[in-house]
Amino acid sequence: MTSKKSNQEEKGERLKAKGERLKGKGLKGERLNVKGEHRFLGRFVSLYTLHLTSYTLYFTLYTLHFALFSCGIYSFSGTTLSPDLKTVSVINFTMNAAGGPANLPTQFNEKMKEYYQRNTNLKLLPTNGDLQLEGSITGYEVTPVAPTSQDQAAFNRLTITVQVKFTNVKDETKNFDQNFSFFKDFPQGQNLSQNEKRLIEDIFDQIVQDIFNKSAGDW
Repeated sequence: MTSKKSNQEEKGERLKAKGERLKGKGLKGERLNVKGEHRFLGRFVSLYTLHLTSYTLYFTLYTLHFALFSCGIYSFSGTTLSPDLKTVSVINFTMNAAGGPANLPTQFNEKMKEYYQRNTNLKLLPTNGDLQLEGSITGYEVTPVAPTSQDQAAFNRLTITVQVKFTNVKDETKNFDQNFSFFKDFPQGQNLSQNEKRLIEDIFDQIVQDIFNKSAGDW
């Protein structure tokens, strides 16, 4: 009886051990399954991210292409140009004002040409461009300016005025003929000759920008 009971106990222990092994294999399988699922999810997220990045890049390029070329318009350096505009001419400005350096018109002409070349892709022609700018320097004045308060000293003001005729041969509704003026101040205790070069440079920079903005505003 004792021997029989021992055999049954041994058999029970073997079955129990086998059950534990099967349980261990089951847990291992579950871990492998979870690990596989993690790998699959990782690959899925990577592929989704790549797809999303590609789509975003495509959409950006498409939007840029549409903005540049829709309706026959293209942009260059922040300026929108009609595609039928290919050339620009800055016809030499003349001096119609008393005072100022003898080379004042030459300085202005060069600034105009440089600005249009730097900010558009229009080809510069001596004459007969699709866009034409001409005119003269009509004002060059130095005037005293009284102080506006006890804390502000008196100063002198240099004002330059340029008359500009703008012609768009492709669209005459864009044409204009008007004056552009700007000024700079310098201390009253200093001569104009001490400041003239710097003042002219600053004034012309502003006038040229104003002319460009006016001429480019309706392109």
